[in-house]
Amino acid sequence: MARDSSATKARILAAAFDEFAAYGIAGARVDRIADTAGANKRMIYVYFGNKEQLFDQVILQAVERGAESVPFDAGNLPRYAGAIFDHLTADPRLMRLVMWKRLERPEATALEAESYARKTAALATAQREGHVDPAHDPADLLTLVLGLAQAWYTTAGGDPAAEDHRTAHRAAVVDAVARLTGVQGAPQDPAA
Repeated sequence: MARDSSATKARILAAAFDEFAAYGIAGARVDRIADTAGANKRMIYVYFGNKEQLFDQVILQAVERGAESVPFDAGNLPRYAGAIFDHLTADPRLMRLVMWKRLERPEATALEAESYARKTAALATAQREGHVDPAHDPADLLTLVLGLAQAWYTTAGGDPAAEDHRTAHRAAVVDAVARLTGVQGAPQDPAA
């Protein structure tokens, strides 16, 4: 009977996502990933290389899925911030994975660097066209927007189970980004 390598790889990546979100790179165990995935430990090394390379693949997959789920809209940063908040709320493990990446692999991947450069260029264009207040450097503005959208998960105040507080916090994020971008009549987030 032929093995389905794509199904095995998908199970390994799903198990690795859980393991890395819970323990980071240093605390993650390839044995646990293999057991959870129902895969041979050796196949992890065959398909992905070492544990760090597997982590990089998990990060790459998370970044790609995030870009698909939350398209960047330089002309409507409040909506973008709200969408990031919603994306993280849908799966709080994402923020844990991001935090482990920042701690253990702080350097940007090629995909992250390229995505950031593309977004800051789009912001610069939106500023020149009058859609976004030009008071802040595009890179600084993007950093602030991302920081506001992620703040719920990076501080002690964020309880994902508290629906009413989460809704109020999301509205505060969208409002703060609208004020930060500062263009009168700028489109707002209809979900807020």
